[in-house]
Amino acid sequence: MLEVETERVLVVPTDLFHRLGHFQGFSAEVERYLGELLSPRNTSFRPRDEVEEDPSFKQLIPYVIFRHRETDGLTSLFAYTRGKGQGESRLRLKRSIGIGGHISATDVSAEGGDPYREGMRREVEEEVEVEGAFRPRLVGLINDDQTPVGQVHLGVVHVCDVDRPAVRPREPDILESGFWLVSELLAEAEGFETWSQICLAALFR
Repeated sequence: MLEVETERVLVVPTDLFHRLGHFQGFSAEVERYLGELLSPRNTSFRPRDEVEEDPSFKQLIPYVIFRHRETDGLTSLFAYTRGKGQGESRLRLKRSIGIGGHISATDVSAEGGDPYREGMRREVEEEVEVEGAFRPRLVGLINDDQTPVGQVHLGVVHVCDVDRPAVRPREPDILESGFWLVSELLAEAEGFETWSQICLAALFR
């Protein structure tokens, strides 16, 4: 019988995050956290099925938000519904404005590149097709210890400005996708996963 390979994902000790400065919600203090959180001396790759229920570790998750600004100043964001096949079962059928996922041990290259950057690039390319240029910008971190999912994850938020609202799903479980005005998304915020609610309130209200 073939042995199924266990996915190993990038984590940091939760107590390191607390020493750097625990917060609930959104923090724009990127420089305060990311240098230590992404340092190889503090990170490790551990079996995903173990750390999903272990709040002593935080899984680092790139969370990429696609934004389009019209010439008249109106701003819209890419949003979608997570299908039943999406990786995190506790978020299925929730609305989201974030694209991304776990950084895997397979994102470590023999050339010694940055596994976080490689993992973020891979996740975006796997999940969506972006037509035209886009410019990612690191804007902050999300922590939500009020939900079981949030207790074991730490989001690293990137906003990508796109030249036109042409982002299409590659995965069949990215449902009802498209660009919506920020005002429309804020009006329907209660239907979104917690991380999206936090980002909508912190970055776009």
